Amino acid sequence: MLTNSQLDKHLISQIHDRAQRNPQHIAMRCAADGSDHQPAAWCQEINWQQLIEKIDQTSLALLQLGLGVQEKVCIWSQNMPQWSIADLGCLQARLVVVPLYPTSTIEQVRYILEETRASLLFVGEQEQFDAAVKLLTLSSSLKTIVVFDSSVAIESCPGAIHFDDFIRNCANQTMLDERLAGRSMDDLFTLMYTSGTTGEPKGVMLDYNNIAASYDGHDQILDVDSTDTSLCFLPLSHIFERGWSFYALTRGATNVYIRDPRQVATALKSVKPTVLCAVPRFFEKIYTALHNKVSSAPFFRRKIFATALKIGAAHLEYRRKGIAPPRYLERLYHVVDKAVFSKIRAELGGNIRFMPCGGARLDEEINRFFHIIGVDVRVGYGMTETMATVTCFRGTEHEFDSCGIPLPGIAVRIGDEGEIQVKGGTVMRGYYRKPEETAKAFTCDGWLRTGDAGLIDDNGALRMTERIKELMKTSNGKYIAPQYIEGTLIKDRFIEQIAIIADARNYVTALIVPAFEALEEHAKALNLKYHSHKELIQHRTIQKLIQERVNQIQQGLAKFEQVKKFTLLPKEFSIELGELTPTLKLRRRIIMKRFKKEIEEMYVPKAGT
Repeated sequence: MLTNSQLDKHLISQIHDRAQRNPQHIAMRCAADGSDHQPAAWCQEINWQQLIEKIDQTSLALLQLGLGVQEKVCIWSQNMPQWSIADLGCLQARLVVVPLYPTSTIEQVRYILEETRASLLFVGEQEQFDAAVKLLTLSSSLKTIVVFDSSVAIESCPGAIHFDDFIRNCANQTMLDERLAGRSMDDLFTLMYTSGTTGEPKGVMLDYNNIAASYDGHDQILDVDSTDTSLCFLPLSHIFERGWSFYALTRGATNVYIRDPRQVATALKSVKPTVLCAVPRFFEKIYTALHNKVSSAPFFRRKIFATALKIGAAHLEYRRKGIAPPRYLERLYHVVDKAVFSKIRAELGGNIRFMPCGGARLDEEINRFFHIIGVDVRVGYGMTETMATVTCFRGTEHEFDSCGIPLPGIAVRIGDEGEIQVKGGTVMRGYYRKPEETAKAFTCDGWLRTGDAGLIDDNGALRMTERIKELMKTSNGKYIAPQYIEGTLIKDRFIEQIAIIADARNYVTALIVPAFEALEEHAKALNLKYHSHKELIQHRTIQKLIQERVNQIQQGLAKFEQVKKFTLLPKEFSIELGELTPTLKLRRRIIMKRFKKEIEEMYVPKAGT
């Protein structure tokens, strides 16, 4: 049995406590951005009293099916309130939730269904439902499909039911009371399958102790309450957004869901969030688009922008150190903030207090830029295996080339080969049904091996340098950190995506996806004629432009790190084709295989050499 103090820390206890404090406060909303399908009416705005009722109904419906303690249930859907309601309903019934990325293939889902022996699958929309119907015959365990979107036609599948109908099938309340009475902090609350940038996906086992330790640490460095609104646009199938959404809800914030992450720019303006978590690509795209716009503006506007940034940078140094700036600087900053920076922040809704950022390395220059304009980006470092956050920025004293300092209660050290190693209450129990992989993940003295290289500076801040497994060694024996080079080049306004190639090669090359909006504007100014993106990137003038840009921006790199040749691609790397993880990291193995011909051509010696 749990003691009262332990019960208070259990996620379900925290959810119930929040509902009792303010039952009429809005807990969830759907973003009214015009892009979403219209879900059931109750999804538009849900207060805490309604939310608890829906969670209870979901738990009782699950118990009606006879699902046992710690049985696995999968969720395969885009973000929507039903996602979190189903999640919490499962957890309250002491089931283990296994999230699936909405873009997962049938084979990926089948693998996870078979390994977890899940008999019930929640799905979101028509695409996931159609695939799930096929899985009923392919999977030996799947028996029931519950569909969130009531507009999906399910009549042809006897094993399917709409979510609204499913939660009307309630068991006896006594069954739920018995489950709740037996809950334990040692229960697994989830299996989070890694996105698989390398090798076979692994189910990360996280329990209620892990989530409690994470939230205890966050409470000591963040301030989130019922006055906040969080925008949920990263995949809930990833621990970063799912953990953050739970945290926002339990601290009283309203969580606003959008189904299509491509609509985030529109949703930001309509929702006007105060907090949200994001990945570096989100900031890179805003940074590039803004600088692209400024570069084509008249001279006096460019001059105003450059002056504003200088004033903002000077003011930031005082803010960063927690010192009041001189009065003259405060006045100057007030002017440029009102004239320039506030207009940029308005594109983010205008109300942002802070934004946690993780998932990959955020370039120092881009990070500093957002702080200059008054957007508090809380850069951090973490993994699925650590409930996301290991380190993060504090409100002051942060260094822009670092990942911040460890969360309270978490220890970080640098091991062999410069590997970042972690110990603390947030560290996973291990990988599901993979004892050998679990053993490899820990040192002999119990520290988690992250697979990332880094160092800890004199101030205790962590500086991540590269993924050890992604370090590339040229045939000349030089080690290349591809993410660092990619982060340097992607700041250019004409570059949208880039993948570095160097492993076992005698020089560095790159696959580059241009920023076509900027490129097309440039082509129009030069009166270049073309019929497609493919034709545009083959134009000699465009090839010369990108070459000049690459040469200029990589001057700060060592000679052996510099890109010697590149190939322009007519289409972005995508999640759907498996080239990106759902958190927008490159799947290098797949990219190298798919573009093998283009890569080999960059290493064919020219005649006479």
